[in-house]
Amino acid sequence: MKPKIFVAQPIPEAALDIMREVAEVEVFPYFDRQIGVPDLAAGAKRSDWLFVLHETHVNAEVLAANPKLKGVAAMARDPDIDVAAATKLGIPVIIDRPISQIGQETVHTATADLTMGMLLGLAYRLVESDVYTRTVGFRQEQTAALMGLGCWNKTVGLIGLGKVARHMVPRLKPFGMNVIYTKRSRLPAAEEKDFGIEWVAELDELLKRSDYVCVLCDYNTETHKLIGRRELDLIGPDGYLINTGRGRIVDEPEMILALQEKRIAGAALDVFWDEPPHTVDPFVPDALKKLDNVILAPHNGGATISLRTERTSSVARDLVMAIKGEWPPAILNPEVLAQQGLKVPA
Repeated sequence: MKPKIFVAQPIPEAALDIMREVAEVEVFPYFDRQIGVPDLAAGAKRSDWLFVLHETHVNAEVLAANPKLKGVAAMARDPDIDVAAATKLGIPVIIDRPISQIGQETVHTATADLTMGMLLGLAYRLVESDVYTRTVGFRQEQTAALMGLGCWNKTVGLIGLGKVARHMVPRLKPFGMNVIYTKRSRLPAAEEKDFGIEWVAELDELLKRSDYVCVLCDYNTETHKLIGRRELDLIGPDGYLINTGRGRIVDEPEMILALQEKRIAGAALDVFWDEPPHTVDPFVPDALKKLDNVILAPHNGGATISLRTERTSSVARDLVMAIKGEWPPAILNPEVLAQQGLKVPA
């Protein structure tokens, strides 16, 4: 009898086909909600393996639902899984391989592309123009009703210069944009020159000078509510905020108020205050949905067809390896294998 795999949400067929070669595969079929603990526990109870994604909440209850559960595979490097509970129960946790082992396109490049797309959408008021054309209609060429800020000679302020922000710079430069950045440690002067960017020591200065502010730093205790009412007022009524980092870096109620009162020109958001791992069910405030100066996306920065297919397929191949007893190298708790007398991957 083939082993059974429960997949926590729809994924590309290519990845499912890889697993179907050796197992019966059941997929939680819904796109309109995040799978909850009861459904996930029920899936675990009738399966041998779980396949989950980055934000799937796998707690001790899920792991203990089936004493015969053989393992969990996650399309993530830091999954929302109770690894301590998994280890105690003898359940190995397979994760994404390092980016260098998967392919050239990465979550970082895809998120940089999305950030750039959002910036262009704000710069040329694309969402508003679409609504205008569908409702008011195309009645006047070169209408002044939809003039946008544009890109040429405008300044983009990058908060953080990590893996995503570094990919942003070569995307911004062909549009004739000036790039300034702030981070805890400044780049060497030669690297700044190669990038063609300028370091700004203080966040306040970056906010005042930028036409577009891109939040791309890590989320931690120091960056929690980094952007609040005071910082939003520094961006000003002609400036735009783009957040593809993490929702809780920005004080969401204050941002909504600033948008409603036109104290900033607009925003583009791929992340929100209420989403995993802080809450099981993602939530976007109705007040944001009602605003016409905001672009909203459901934390989908890495969701290109090619990247999602490659990442899920890579994890699927590793899961198949595990089913065959050939354990892959990317395991969060390899001590479980040693406890079972199995060969620990190098």
